[in-house]
Amino acid sequence: MSRLAKKPIMLLQGVTVECKDGELRVGGPKGELIRKIPPEVAFEMSPGEVRVKLVEGLQGSSAILGTHVRHLKNMIEGVTKGFEKKLELEGIGFKAEVRGSELVLNIGFSHQVKIVPPKGVAFAVEKNVITVSGLDKEMVGNAEAVIRSKKKPEPYKGKGIHYAGEVIRRKSGKKVVAAG
Repeated sequence: MSRLAKKPIMLLQGVTVECKDGELRVGGPKGELIRKIPPEVAFEMSPGEVRVKLVEGLQGSSAILGTHVRHLKNMIEGVTKGFEKKLELEGIGFKAEVRGSELVLNIGFSHQVKIVPPKGVAFAVEKNVITVSGLDKEMVGNAEAVIRSKKKPEPYKGKGIHYAGEVIRRKSGKKVVAAG
């Protein structure tokens, strides 16, 4: 059994957890999240806490327990606080703006790059910082990865889109050799 699965998951006030028909539903002040669960995983509800167990009689890996404990904790955090990730846009003439709900990037191409957010994800732009926020940690991370993939940072000047706080390994440019 996973070490994470041995401990109960404490529920915050205002959070509801429900498991039926192969779906795990977590509701809270910011909204509701739904995730499909495999048949070999069961959730035991008691007032104020939830435990994750393997179903008796079904063959299953105990490694999947730790994964589902983490999914449940992320869902609880998502419906109470939400998730937010930041990207930085670096380069001369590079701009980002939000039009309606979609993100429009001017990143050195002959055309603008438009990114439509997945359901439950919102974009915000302030100067050269793009903020991706939402309830589902996985959706926020995927949206952030899609944005970064449009113009990855290059190693010579660091131009492109990179995660906030990411250290870009720089290469030295061409070396000029003095004529002898």
